[in-house]
Amino acid sequence: MIVLKIVLIVLAVLFVLFLLSLVIYFFNLDMKFAAAMTPVMNKYYDWQKHRREKNKKR
Repeated sequence: MIVLKIVLIVLAVLFVLFLLSLVIYFFNLDMKFAAAMTPVMNKYYDWQKHRREKNKKR
């Protein structure tokens, strides 16, 4: 009985993850997230570049 519950829970989790992946694919959410993160990542990259150049001068 416990094994059946565990199997059902695993199947439910897999099904929900599958549906979530379909929603992400259908609405192209991964690329929208990447586009939204580009300015943040550019700012971080520029900060790191500035820090590296500052350390290089020492």
